[in-house]
Amino acid sequence: MDLNSDFTKRVLVHSDETPWIASPMPGVDRRMLDRIGGEVARATTIVRYAAKSAFSAHTHNGGEEFIVLDGIFTDEHGDYPAGSYIRNPPSTSHKPSSVDGCTIFVKLWQFDLSDRTQVKIDMSKMESIKDAERPGVAIMPLFRDAREVVRAEDWDANGEVTLDLPLGGEFLVLDGTFEEGGDVLRKGSWLRLPQGSTLRAKAGATSARVWMKLHHLPFAAAPTG
Repeated sequence: MDLNSDFTKRVLVHSDETPWIASPMPGVDRRMLDRIGGEVARATTIVRYAAKSAFSAHTHNGGEEFIVLDGIFTDEHGDYPAGSYIRNPPSTSHKPSSVDGCTIFVKLWQFDLSDRTQVKIDMSKMESIKDAERPGVAIMPLFRDAREVVRAEDWDANGEVTLDLPLGGEFLVLDGTFEEGGDVLRKGSWLRLPQGSTLRAKAGATSARVWMKLHHLPFAAAPTG
């Protein structure tokens, strides 16, 4: 499957307008945002676990990165409440489930295959740091390496935000709203801007929290195995 696989184009998906598609596991459904490949794919997806559902044990040969959007996600390594940001690098394995149900935003096969850095952050327990160069913006660093920068940003109500994207970027609204390119993005909206773009956004009447991944689009490719 190729879905939103042209990384030279702007893509906006309001996930709440995207249909749920059943996964191979009962009680686990998906809203696909971008995808290159079949069941093994370079993919960006919203995944919903029904109460008492589980996915079979598996190894992430290409790595897995996810945010718990609501509920509690569980595997044999722990319980992860809403606001958790997790990076499971290539070669890691787990058996995910949810007792009461949860929803996650997940990215697969988007790691450097030599990466072995595990990250577990509860964003609800971290404070954002005011950006001295961009008034009305506070930054919560989540991950950085030679290939990408991952962070959450808090934008003041009605604040105007500009961000140059020489190597592209993608954005997920975690809370609040903002306008960009004539569109209003709301909680769950996902935006990808190509290399050479500039994000020009204006937060809504309440503050916005936006997860973002920057500088990574030159490395976008189909899975290798």
